[in-house]
Amino acid sequence: MQKEFYQLADHITSLLTDGEVFTCRFSGEVSDFVRFNKSAIRQAGRVNQRYIGIDLIKDTRHAAAVIGLSGEGETDRVRVSDLVKRLRDRIPHLPEDPHLLYATDVRSGEHQQENRLPEPGAAVDAILEAGRGRDLVGIYAAGPIHAGFANSFGQRNWYTSHSFNLDWTFYHEADKAVKAAYAGVEWDGTEFGRKVAQAAEQLEVLGRPARTIPPGNYRVFLAPSAMYELLGTLCWGGFGLKDHRTKQTTLLKMIEADARMHPSVGIYENTGDGVTPNFQEQGFIKPDRVTLVEDGEFKNCLISPRSAKEYGVPTNGASQWEFPESIELGAGDIPMADVAKRLETGVYINNLWYLNYSDRAACRMTGMTRFATFWVENGVISESVNVMRFDETIYRVLGENLVGLTAEREFILEAGTYEERSTGSARLPGALVEDFAFTL
Repeated sequence: MQKEFYQLADHITSLLTDGEVFTCRFSGEVSDFVRFNKSAIRQAGRVNQRYIGIDLIKDTRHAAAVIGLSGEGETDRVRVSDLVKRLRDRIPHLPEDPHLLYATDVRSGEHQQENRLPEPGAAVDAILEAGRGRDLVGIYAAGPIHAGFANSFGQRNWYTSHSFNLDWTFYHEADKAVKAAYAGVEWDGTEFGRKVAQAAEQLEVLGRPARTIPPGNYRVFLAPSAMYELLGTLCWGGFGLKDHRTKQTTLLKMIEADARMHPSVGIYENTGDGVTPNFQEQGFIKPDRVTLVEDGEFKNCLISPRSAKEYGVPTNGASQWEFPESIELGAGDIPMADVAKRLETGVYINNLWYLNYSDRAACRMTGMTRFATFWVENGVISESVNVMRFDETIYRVLGENLVGLTAEREFILEAGTYEERSTGSARLPGALVEDFAFTL
């Protein structure tokens, strides 16, 4: 795919007329998908697709569009030629864009991640074995994901990553299930076995009568998958420069008041350890790591090229949405094996969902527990807990009420496949929190 993309980029260059500039991006994948239900394969297939997006620029006007590619050289050159013509015809009718900014310093590069994925059959066999005697429901997706960038200045960038993502549930009955996930770039049978064993133990507890606890404040453990929902919500509006300058950021109290997170909290955009490309669609190169929060204090924003132009500051390669794509929360010192013991008596939360802000300016979130949530008594998981609604601020969860974070962290890949497999990821610990507020 890389050679095909570079040839198309050269072809676009040959089509330019005086004063025209272009940037273009490529995305492609060869992904195996296997769906499971009742611990059996229900659907299997392979997706092989590729797209090119072109932004044709003339002075401060520009027009952009994306088309699918066939992989056949002459056919794709004709498609691209037609697209460039249509974009050229649009440009005179479009307004000037005062915030247009694209890379002009040529910084070409190539990243080809080694393919360490298991054979599809081997992974499927392991999944089927894990589901033997249980009702396993889930989807396995794996394969290479490609991304490219090119422009009329001669810059060429390519990024290939190989990853897998197994998103699965052990189903008990009604709304009782244990949801788990295993993702990465290299399959580790021991780690997968540990996750299966933990899920099986929790599934056994779901067979006991569930407990209903009254609304109130409880000591809780938020597993990495629950933290993923909290941090994911925080990312929408928390770290972008545009949100900060317009006072719409959910972390406004950290910027204008004295709000702080716990001194042990560090939040980072860690592109270097993720699977998302290290360049963005205007050609700017992302740093391996951007410190967002350090020692509990806000440090840096994510700055897209448009915001950089609007506010007169350098970009750090953020996407137009200015949210982390490879978010990382620093580890703590609580061994995962000691979590129930350290929790003592309280609520063990595996998953959260339906999160939204109940008070955006205060960074207060509300949402529901989901799937396997447990009551812990004297350091031992005793029974499941019926669904609860929480309402909490990030300043309490990761601030004054944070007891500690786990030493082990989980690598989580976004399971989304809308149009194409997502490359968004997170590396997160679990969190032990006291005085966590349940409202329903």
